[in-house]
Amino acid sequence: MSGRIPENLLEDILGRVDVVELISGYIPLKKSGRNFKANCPFHNEKTASFMVSPDRQIYHCFGCGESGNAFKFLMRHERMDFPEAVELLAKKAGVELPKQESPERALASSLSAQLYKVNELAVSFYENNLYAENGQAVREYLAKRGISHKTAKEFHLGFAGQGWDHLINFLRSKNVSLALMEKAGLVLPKDGGGYYDRFRSRVIFPIFDIRMRPIGFGARVLDKSLPKYLNSPETPVYTKGKNLFGLNLSKDHIRDADSAIIVEGYLDFIIPYQAGMKNIVASQGTALTLEQIRLLKRYTNNAVMIYDGDTAGQIATLRSLDMLIEEGMNVKIVPLPKGLDPDALVRLKGAADFKLMVDNAAGLFDYKLEVLKSRHDMKEAHGKSRIASEMLLTINRFDNAILRAEYSKRLSEEIDIPENCVLEELNKLKPDKRAQEKPSFSISGGASLINPAEKMLIKFMLEEKELIEKIMQELEPSDFQDTRTAKVVSTMLDLFSRGKNIAPSLLLNYFSEDDASSLLCESMFMPELAEEEREKALNDCIRRIKVERLKSKRERLHTQIKSAQNSGDEKRLSGLIREFHDLIKKGD
Repeated sequence: MSGRIPENLLEDILGRVDVVELISGYIPLKKSGRNFKANCPFHNEKTASFMVSPDRQIYHCFGCGESGNAFKFLMRHERMDFPEAVELLAKKAGVELPKQESPERALASSLSAQLYKVNELAVSFYENNLYAENGQAVREYLAKRGISHKTAKEFHLGFAGQGWDHLINFLRSKNVSLALMEKAGLVLPKDGGGYYDRFRSRVIFPIFDIRMRPIGFGARVLDKSLPKYLNSPETPVYTKGKNLFGLNLSKDHIRDADSAIIVEGYLDFIIPYQAGMKNIVASQGTALTLEQIRLLKRYTNNAVMIYDGDTAGQIATLRSLDMLIEEGMNVKIVPLPKGLDPDALVRLKGAADFKLMVDNAAGLFDYKLEVLKSRHDMKEAHGKSRIASEMLLTINRFDNAILRAEYSKRLSEEIDIPENCVLEELNKLKPDKRAQEKPSFSISGGASLINPAEKMLIKFMLEEKELIEKIMQELEPSDFQDTRTAKVVSTMLDLFSRGKNIAPSLLLNYFSEDDASSLLCESMFMPELAEEEREKALNDCIRRIKVERLKSKRERLHTQIKSAQNSGDEKRLSGLIREFHDLIKKGD
């Protein structure tokens, strides 16, 4: 449940944090009876179905099923793991957490904290350089590239001067060791001993994670010398292929728009962002990686790719296309003219033209087909075959049979080949391996499919603790037909028997599964009953669950009796019939 964090501390933290106050810091809440409501921050909706209960300190969305307490909200909204959410709320609540990490984990945590601090110092050093007297030429360069003073400040842009040890000397003055500088990727060892600054005579683009911590740097030359860009090496806090430049600033805009514009480089991000296209990220000069796609997928399932119009850009786009499909994302592409990138496009034609191109982005089918047509001769049979083979590899990655059929039909029409031939070639391909390995997900709002009587009893037990013993005199956890309900009830009984607090917000800490959390919260948001109706409703729920239990047992015995008859197992058949008659006599 909570790892090494004591239960009493979790209870103390939740007791001091108001979930309404916490959530209202992210989205506007409106009073609705005893509760508050809003449009759900986790999916797009027009009618508010996201409810927050100040009495029970929980939230639940009746649209997507997202549910939880203050810890869960932070984990979902800020993409934190459980210990991070606990630590943040503990600080907010003034609760001191014990230091109980293993030596290895404590060492890794300590190193990461030190690297973030060193990077913060480096950010301030480079940024101060930009606004110093010797940074005048760099400021003019940035202005020439269309970057305003305000934008430069927002992105903490900086400048690394010509000296070989300027950063080293600065960090030494802050008592940072050379070994730590090297671990941060800020310095390089000399062949004859000693170190020198990694970045020199370059504009500096600090890279932040989604928690606004500096994790690395990109650096661009001011002239036409090569290499044009240098990046931080991989460090304990930075892996290029696992981060998206600018996501720390754009994540909320992406969630609000339910769409992300994906570009390649730092300036490709900064210039459109400055012009108002806020739902944008940059892959940092590489084709998208699987880790980057999954990071982006936390905020949206829709993407528009805008890579350079040259051959390298096309290759990067096509490579990313299949991975985006495999991850279940809806993707469109803006094909740029050769020689233009998003940075130049916005500066030359303006933000309005850029937005129009995004709005009119080509579907993945049309984009890939046009690229392949430019490479293979459609008039030749071999050319058609090559185009079909490449297109079918992409079509085969779709899980949805209707999409596969529709795209196959369109391919048949485009290359003027009978549809049955295209389908024959498609059927030769093995189902995509990664698509087969995808986990299955429960239907959104799956808690709604559970017997209402089971949910109502959970609500009764959580609202009136004295009812727990009465209900359990009549029922066992195994009498609840749904496994999620049975698990919630079993956990409640265990905690109750040990004298633990089973308030809904605390009980949620014992469930890592989303469906159990959703069930618990949805049960608590069921309509309130008048006092005179509660006892009758309670007895009705118990009776209905008993009836369902009896029905289930009868069906199970019928199936087993039929199986014993078919197999000729007389001994087993006799025992099952006797059990069936006993069941009828007891009325059980």
